[in-house]
Amino acid sequence: MRCDLHVHTKASGMCNTAFVRHFCRESYNDAEAVYDRCKRLGMSIVTVTDHDSIDAAELLRDRPDFFLSEEVTCSLPSGTELHLGAYGITDRDHIEIQRRRNDFISLLMYLTERKIFYSVNHVFSGLTGRRKLEDFEWFASYALALETRNGQMWSRANEEAERLAVFYGKIGIAGSDSHTLAGVARTYTEVRGARTVEEFFAGLRAHRGRIRGDHGSLAKITADVFRITASLFQEKPWTIAMSPLAALLPAITVGHWFNEIRFCKTWAKKVNASETARRPLWDLDANFHEA
Repeated sequence: MRCDLHVHTKASGMCNTAFVRHFCRESYNDAEAVYDRCKRLGMSIVTVTDHDSIDAAELLRDRPDFFLSEEVTCSLPSGTELHLGAYGITDRDHIEIQRRRNDFISLLMYLTERKIFYSVNHVFSGLTGRRKLEDFEWFASYALALETRNGQMWSRANEEAERLAVFYGKIGIAGSDSHTLAGVARTYTEVRGARTVEEFFAGLRAHRGRIRGDHGSLAKITADVFRITASLFQEKPWTIAMSPLAALLPAITVGHWFNEIRFCKTWAKKVNASETARRPLWDLDANFHEA
């Protein structure tokens, strides 16, 4: 079975970038279009992982191969922000997850108690802002899975995430993280022999998952930004008056891309140094997920 475990739709809400957050969406993908593309490109099962929302599920609940998920914006004990993928949840789970998302320990307790499969997304990306070394100790101690291939991330960032997952003994997953239809189902996770959603996640827990598909690139990110801009103009025609500013988009995406490279290199170096300098905290909590 194959599944793109990181996909966005209109339900992800507005951009979090200054100024444009007032009128531009994170994604203009229609849920039905995402589903259709996933099936056309060979995904056996389908989910969407919108930011702190399950609204898109209303359009897909009747599909027998769809399951409910979300990407949770949560706060770590250090005060930094994290995106956590939560999979195969219920409406009740969504409500409780959102209630607990700013209390990381409480959130982890709930996910563990409910046996919800979850992943730390884009580990070596600066998308959620600053990072602290102690955050990686939390990942090592309590993360069930790490996203080791994100279809929007630099290949080196994905490789570092994969290396970290191996070192920590974590499950690796993959998803496109696509905010436009072009990337949907181009990066995905495969579990051979699985026949149901339950068997798919049982296979992942048994470390039988396989990472497939594309990494990100500057060209890919730039093309997606232009696609989102075109969708913005279509949804809100008055924004066409700002179209001359579109000439700045390549420079903006270049700046973003090189910031991601800098972030990855900085934190890969720090984490590698930390691993060899002292006994890690995760050794003390190796049995946290055995239940």
